[in-house]
Amino acid sequence: MKNYLILSALLAFVPATAQTSLGDYRQAVTEYSWELKVAASKSDAASQTMGQARTGYLPRLSLDGSFTATVHHYDGVERWNFSVLPQLVQTVYGGGAVRAAYKQAELGYDIALCDEEFTQLDVRYAAEYTYWNLSAMELYAASMRQYVNIIRSLKEVVDRRFAEGYIAKGDVLMIDARLSEAQYGLVSAEQNYTVALHNFNILRGTDPDLAVELAQGIRDSLPQPVRVLPDEVLGRRPDYMAARLRSEQADAGIRAARAPFNPQVSVGIGGSWQPYFPNRTGATTVDGSAFVKLTLPIFHWGERRRATGAARAVQRQSEWNTALLHDNIVRDEMNGWTALVNSRAQVDATEQSLRIAGENLDISTYSYGEGLSTILDVLQAQLSWIQLYTNAIKAHYNYAVAVSDYLRITAQ
Repeated sequence: MKNYLILSALLAFVPATAQTSLGDYRQAVTEYSWELKVAASKSDAASQTMGQARTGYLPRLSLDGSFTATVHHYDGVERWNFSVLPQLVQTVYGGGAVRAAYKQAELGYDIALCDEEFTQLDVRYAAEYTYWNLSAMELYAASMRQYVNIIRSLKEVVDRRFAEGYIAKGDVLMIDARLSEAQYGLVSAEQNYTVALHNFNILRGTDPDLAVELAQGIRDSLPQPVRVLPDEVLGRRPDYMAARLRSEQADAGIRAARAPFNPQVSVGIGGSWQPYFPNRTGATTVDGSAFVKLTLPIFHWGERRRATGAARAVQRQSEWNTALLHDNIVRDEMNGWTALVNSRAQVDATEQSLRIAGENLDISTYSYGEGLSTILDVLQAQLSWIQLYTNAIKAHYNYAVAVSDYLRITAQ
């Protein structure tokens, strides 16, 4: 019990000026995240695409020009010629293409915003996961250091009793083997902590080797979230909203596929500036015209039917993907809540077992020093203590991650 209290006290003492809170870390990761920058850029691109589609409703002004010069020269005719043809055209009815294209672009922008919001949830979860992982690796390393110190303290007792002739060489060999094994485990734990530290710093865009002191840890009391009903979860999830919007976008795609095969009407005015023909004197003329243009597709060998059929197949795929995501979200919520409740129960169970193991270790160590127990009893108590402490760290870590995961699943 004494060793358990010492370890807890050592872990609780950290310099206040160097601490990094979970909220500050989340903010730093959010500001640095390349994933969020990419998602925001996609939203900007979708906004520009929507603006581009809106221009289909507006008249278009264009200018065609040409200049030619002949190689041979003919008497009485200039070798050069040119034409300038400005034209202003307004689409009256484009077969529904403009409206369908704008609807697709508008939905595409809404989808991009939903994807950006979902990316924020993923980035926040990644930050919390990395934060709790560093806390867990720190506790693992600290527990292994304490474990090595416990074995070294026992080794001093064993060496003294062996020198006094009270025990056999076998006890010395057993404690030496256990110490070597513990030191190996300590090296592995410190390596895992270093890797976790690198991941922690890289995710927020700082020096990978920068030392960190966490203001919060997995052993802190984390409140259990309130369960959210599946229907409410579906209403909160931006990825599910994006999936439904994609179904609407695919429906607009059917109209867009059908549009080129519908009648199209446009009106416009045009002008021309060019030399008289043939160009004998170089004198030019300016003229103008107004026109109405009608395009009526009649027979394209079933192209419209096939284009529309392909678009309908895409629309069905979107609906099925939405239904699949619906089931996945419901399953994730149920599994996430189960993991949350079970990990919380494991935390309570391991804490009680750890207190008992700490008391048993103190009693066994004292009894061995008084000659009332064997070295095997002490080694078994040490092994039980480190195993239970490891289980306690794992349980706290699983609970912290389960809380973060459930908040991500329910979009809280």
